[in-house]
Amino acid sequence: MNEQKFAELAAGHAMNALSPADLESFESALAQHPEWTHIVQSDAAIAAGLAEGTPPVAPPLAMRSTLLSMIAALPQDARDVDDTHDADEQQDAGAPPVHAVAPLEQAAEPPASTGEFATTTDFFATVDQTRPVEPPTTTSGIQAIARRNWSKGLFSLAASLVLLVAIGFGAVNLNQWIGRSPAVVALNEIESAPDAQAATVEIADGEGVATAHWSGSLGKAVLVTEGLPTLTTAQTFEMWFVRDDGTPISAGTFAEPGEATTLLAGTIEVGDTIAITVEEAGGSPSGLPTTDPIVAIPTV
Repeated sequence: MNEQKFAELAAGHAMNALSPADLESFESALAQHPEWTHIVQSDAAIAAGLAEGTPPVAPPLAMRSTLLSMIAALPQDARDVDDTHDADEQQDAGAPPVHAVAPLEQAAEPPASTGEFATTTDFFATVDQTRPVEPPTTTSGIQAIARRNWSKGLFSLAASLVLLVAIGFGAVNLNQWIGRSPAVVALNEIESAPDAQAATVEIADGEGVATAHWSGSLGKAVLVTEGLPTLTTAQTFEMWFVRDDGTPISAGTFAEPGEATTLLAGTIEVGDTIAITVEEAGGSPSGLPTTDPIVAIPTV
């Protein structure tokens, strides 16, 4: 027998699951190869750990008494059915019952042995004299079981509510994550870039600030503005990349006054100046700024 086959038998031995033939093979191999004892010890330790890790489960309090009551109430064979029927007829006629069982404390001796019990009732009377029967569950016991079941239900309900709340918050956060604007997504990317930079200047009228975030490796720039002036319906804000040589390149328009987070269209180059001008609705028709910039942020 090789070591692999012995290891398989050792696992079955640890679980007490070997057939007589396998058990004989296991013991014979172990006697021939005492160096395999560590396999047996390891499997035994694992089996013991599995047993210790299983929590004991107590049966219901009233299981035994309920089961015995059900057995006592059922006829055991056809003769018992006939005896019970005869006893019912005699009782209806005013005659004493056929099988009157004395209380346990009054039963001094079991019925004479005749090779079989006369009735099922006699059998249980004999059992009662030799082995105590579990008393029926008391009112306090029933109340304890009810309280325990109610507590389990309450904890289950609480756990369900916690789960629903967690799912609700998760759904809100997921919706917020999915519903992020391209500008917010780009801002997160820029802030995570190793060459991320930012600069803040005051808006020309002195009532707000503008912060530019950019990354040369990503070629992206985002403007975060606060306190921009209110425009008329015929005006818009236009953003520009102003190259080193002074050439302005339009980077898109937006019309939100106050606070705004806007992604500049196009690719930023290191050394550009990010500017904002006020143009007519739709942007400058000539493709060049028509007013002085209200924001100018160098990216050097």
